[in-house]
Amino acid sequence: MQEPLNSSYPVLPLRDIVVFPHMIVPLFVGREKSVRALEEVMADDKQILLAAQRDPSEDDPQIDGIFDAGVIANVLQLLKLPDGTVKVLVEGQARVSVTEYLENDSFFEARAEYLAEMPGDAATIEALVRTVAQEFERYAKVKKNVPEEALASVMEAEDPAKLADLVSGHLGIEVQQKQELLETLSISERLEKVYGLMQGEMSVLQVEKKIKTRVKTQMERTQREYYLNEQMKAIQKELG
Repeated sequence: MQEPLNSSYPVLPLRDIVVFPHMIVPLFVGREKSVRALEEVMADDKQILLAAQRDPSEDDPQIDGIFDAGVIANVLQLLKLPDGTVKVLVEGQARVSVTEYLENDSFFEARAEYLAEMPGDAATIEALVRTVAQEFERYAKVKKNVPEEALASVMEAEDPAKLADLVSGHLGIEVQQKQELLETLSISERLEKVYGLMQGEMSVLQVEKKIKTRVKTQMERTQREYYLNEQMKAIQKELG
């Protein structure tokens, strides 16, 4: 069942990122409307609604250029930088869907309702939780840029929905694919999708690794041959 929220929220459109519940992420904000939305949040100690743009290259998105599904987030920290941009640390709280935008010339403001998640089959979820956690451990080793604390959070996550969201936030996939994960309300289906996307990315990463190793070996061989040739030239020169 979808439950309406009690009040309206300032909306922050995101360019190249989808924020999931349980995810803590820094954002750099420079657009006037977005800065004003954050100022409103800080003044009234409100939460903010984060929603991804349909077209990340759009500098001034309109309402129809913002996805309806997003998250309500807490603003943990806000820092104004000398160049006028704002660095903000946010923590995703819950999935929501925008029900209507309000008239506001200063920033985007909307009403929303919670999106209720559906658990799915208990035995399937239990198996998927183990599989996804183990695969993410392998994924983190291959990817190398997954923070230690992120890996620790995933390994400690006991709640299936939280596990799926934490892993989703660290996958190197397209915004559209992440948005689809955000909008997948069946927890078992979301875990399956996360696992499939991880498998796909692992395959690509392993191919990249093989190519890099092959190129490196070829370069080392070429450098060694060049060095030996130069040595031979020097010896021949000495021998006259």
